[in-house]
Parts: sequence; structure tokens; C-alpha cells
Amino acid sequence: MHLEKNFSSDYDAGHGDERRRKEKRKEGKLLQEKAFYFFTSVGNYTGENAASLEEFVKITRKVDIKSLEFHLYRGDFERWIAETLGDKELAEEIKDLKRQNLVGNDLRNKLSLILSKRHKRPGAHSA
Repeated sequence: MHLEKNFSSDYDAGHGDERRRKEKRKEGKLLQEKAFYFFTSVGNYTGENAASLEEFVKITRKVDIKSLEFHLYRGDFERWIAETLGDKELAEEIKDLKRQNLVGNDLRNKLSLILSKRHKRPGAHSA
């Protein structure tokens, strides 16, 4: 796993990190430590992570369905989307999806539809 490191001076450390975060947000990507890491259960990493809404959409279309079920019903998706991407509206849509108790491909299809609509919407949060 690659994590970005800041090797600038002590002075730049405080300001450089913020500058890098702003630059990454413009690119629509987060730093790796803020990325969403997909697991199928506690301790079982799938090898997939998303550092943007675009990557998140792509990965949810192909990752093991157990990972989608695991994260949705723990509240991980809605929390990451609200807190890290800052998209409270999308987080609420995901929370509503959880209430439908979907599993398997029904879950994947509905999640994909919600995420794709948000990703394509003008002004949508990508990071």
C-alpha cells in the first residue's frame, strides 16, 4: 500500500499538508490514509480501496458482494461519504438503502444506481 509522505521542512509541515489536501481535492482524489478500504469482514481486506467518489463507484461494481453487505450494514459507506467526502445528501441516500435490507445483486444494483446518479450530477462531491 502506498501512503503519501510529506518530507518538507517543519515550517511547511503544517501548511504543506493543508495545501496538498486542497490540491488533491481539486483532482478529486484523497490522500491514501483517507481512502475507503474494502473488507469482507473484520480483518479480511479485499485489496481494493477508493480515494475518490469515481473510484468508489467503480469498485462497488466489481468488489465481492460480501464486502458491500459488510460495509453497508455497519454504516461504513454512509460515514465515509459524509465525513470524508463531505456529501451528507448522498450519505442519507445510502442510509435509506440500508433500511431496505437488500443483499446480493439487488444491493449491488441499487447501490450502483444511487452512486452513479450522484457521481454524474453537476457539482457532485468527488473528494
